Amino acid sequence: MRQARAGDVVRVHYRGRLTDGTEFDSSDGREPLEFQVGGGQVIAGFEKQVEGMEVGETSTVTIPANQAYGERDERQVQSVPRNTMPDNLDLQVGTRLTATTRDGKQIPLTVTDVNEEQVIVDANHPLAGQDLVFDIELVEIVGSEPGLKFGQ
Repeated sequence: MRQARAGDVVRVHYRGRLTDGTEFDSSDGREPLEFQVGGGQVIAGFEKQVEGMEVGETSTVTIPANQAYGERDERQVQSVPRNTMPDNLDLQVGTRLTATTRDGKQIPLTVTDVNEEQVIVDANHPLAGQDLVFDIELVEIVGSEPGLKFGQ
């Protein structure tokens, strides 16, 4: 049976959990996740595990933080004066916000603390600094994208 390789568009079912067993995501009840192997559409460690799998094969992999969402960067945690936030925002720990930089780039933020004077926001991905465990089942190899051709 053919193995998934770089350039293949594949469909997988997965269950993602932290090393303590806490589940953070799953394809249960949804269509399988479809992506191109080598296309950078999923985290590197996940993609690397799928490459070489055969349809119907299942695998469990622990992906270190540096191959997942990276290490936490405490410089990404900022204190913002509460009075600079719109009054209509219901700010609570866990609230997700989006900030826009001067050049138009959007940055997702999570509120980690709030009081009458300050709001602490964190721009790290919520799974940054975490090793992740995935159970993966390769459901289908949909097809291949044409490979790159190098020539004269």
